[in-house]
Amino acid sequence: MPGDGKAPERGVPARGLSAHILPTSATMVGVCMTVLSIGHLAPRGEMRVAIDKLLAVDAIVFLVSAVLSFMSLRPGQPRLRYEWWGELLFICGLALLALGAVVLAFVIN
Repeated sequence: MPGDGKAPERGVPARGLSAHILPTSATMVGVCMTVLSIGHLAPRGEMRVAIDKLLAVDAIVFLVSAVLSFMSLRPGQPRLRYEWWGELLFICGLALLALGAVVLAFVIN
């Protein structure tokens, strides 16, 4: 039956994007930490501190996205609400990471 959260052919709960966002968000936390380490190649200054803080916040955004995706996979939870917030935070985290990478590219000589 459409809209009941089950795959019509097997009766298995539909997982949506959460099954993909969960491991990817966890990986992106590691990517943020790697970029933080690479950022230390840049000369010390206000811009590097700003990039460090941006990437640290971004790692937290990805962590919260992973937690929300995990919660949406658990049975008996309001799945769609958690999944929607997890997806939104994941996209925001990607945007922040891209912004940090662009700024970092212009700071490193």
